[in-house]
Amino acid sequence: MDSLLLQCWVLFVFTAAVTLCGLLARAELPGSWELLVANAGIASMHTAVTRYNTVVLLDRTNIGPSRKMLPRGHCRYDRSDAFLKRDCYAHSVVLDLQTNNIRPLMILTDTWCSSGQFLPDGTLLQTGGDMDGLKKIRKFEPCEAHRFCNWVELKDVELVNGRWYATNQILPDGSVIIVGGRATNTIEYYPPRKGGAVLFPFLADVEDIQMDNLYPYVHLLPNGHLFIFANNKAVLYDHEANKVIRDFPPLAGGPRNYPSAGSSAMLALQGDYSTAVIVVCGGAQYGAFLEKGAETPAHGSCGRIVATAPDPVWEMEDMPFGRIMGDMVMLPTGDVLIINGAQAGTQGFEMASNPCLYPLLYRPDQPVGLRYMTLNPGTVPRLYHSTANLLPDGRILLAGSNPHYFYKFKAEFPTELRIEAFSPEYLSADRANIRPEIQGIPERVRYGEVFDVSVSVPLPVVGIVEVNFGSAPFATHSFSQGQRLVKLAVTNTFPDGNGRYRIGCTAPPNGMVAPPGYYMAFAVNQGVPSVARWVQLVD
Repeated sequence: MDSLLLQCWVLFVFTAAVTLCGLLARAELPGSWELLVANAGIASMHTAVTRYNTVVLLDRTNIGPSRKMLPRGHCRYDRSDAFLKRDCYAHSVVLDLQTNNIRPLMILTDTWCSSGQFLPDGTLLQTGGDMDGLKKIRKFEPCEAHRFCNWVELKDVELVNGRWYATNQILPDGSVIIVGGRATNTIEYYPPRKGGAVLFPFLADVEDIQMDNLYPYVHLLPNGHLFIFANNKAVLYDHEANKVIRDFPPLAGGPRNYPSAGSSAMLALQGDYSTAVIVVCGGAQYGAFLEKGAETPAHGSCGRIVATAPDPVWEMEDMPFGRIMGDMVMLPTGDVLIINGAQAGTQGFEMASNPCLYPLLYRPDQPVGLRYMTLNPGTVPRLYHSTANLLPDGRILLAGSNPHYFYKFKAEFPTELRIEAFSPEYLSADRANIRPEIQGIPERVRYGEVFDVSVSVPLPVVGIVEVNFGSAPFATHSFSQGQRLVKLAVTNTFPDGNGRYRIGCTAPPNGMVAPPGYYMAFAVNQGVPSVARWVQLVD
């Protein structure tokens, strides 16, 4: 064999070995992906899972033609729409998780960068938007998949202030607080309260030339106060007295809110529910939005703070990847999935690059330096206007990504109409024998109520089976509004015959720990969750 041929052969063997090692490394990473819908018709900017195991997906209305038509005879007329004044295309759809069928919904006014939250009766409240939607309030009362519920726009009430890029959070009494918005440094409530909108100077104090106070991170703490984070600062807010009662230390690493595009989650509430821990991760370098710096590397720093501590401080650590526009999803186990986003740029149309395809598992009970696990990467970039939502079966639904002003399919990162699901490692086949199945659970429980949950498990149960309540948040712009996981107090698992076990549970004590509404109730055995049953928590 001559030297040139030998060199080619060595190069081939080396390349094949590297490729094989890469494939094996990828295959060995935890988690799996599946395509649910090849063409949803719209790119979902806002996504929410209903108690009927359907998913509501929303885009903006003045986006031009989508890829899903409304039923014949149903069109939207808008003289201010620069592209389609007679618009017969759907800009909202509902997905049936049983069949993966898509049904178009009619939305009348612009929902671009709006906000939402489920009410105690399971109705999805949707507020604000742009242009003709700026002050609008809409409702979607979900129904069984074979029925034909649709959006209803309220005619007798509007928002006091226009709300574009605002955040909603349900409160202990079942009302909803609506915080901020572009050029709107106020808060207001639904149902409307006497006095209308209330000035909230904190948002003005943290506003800068590139904004960074939009879509503030709002978390209801178990003491009834609100942790509100914008730019790189946070306050503890008493919404009843309209008073800031604490300033938290600034978070190092620059701004984290829109357009700098970090994410945030409150870790699982458990024990006596007196402690709340907030995590804020990722974000863009300051100035990337102003300079249109799509190649500017994102940072990967995370801050973690005990918001209920007497003297709270931020504990800092770094993710394996710099990431902007990542979504933080509370899993039924109490771990956090960080998924979607990019490694460079900022939020905004065509202002990000280098998609971050690797999900991360954040394990809050591990020590610093061991909390992150890199998971099996996907293949579909999910950038600006993408979402991630926990499903009742434990999978994560991924939808959207439209980094363009209109739908654009011939681009480096085209408008994304595919819907995927990511299955964490707890759904792998080798854990099927310890996956519990809920056989019996009340459909409605009251605060502090003691009740039984019946589960079956293929293999004998070892230790405690948890019962955890997960909310169904409104996911948009890298933050899940109203996201919450509450671990219930449970008794030892008691064998009940025929492979069944009985677990004594105590419902959350009040609406500060878990606001009234519908929750996904998961039984969790050795880190493996059941398919959830929907339970309504009432006063």
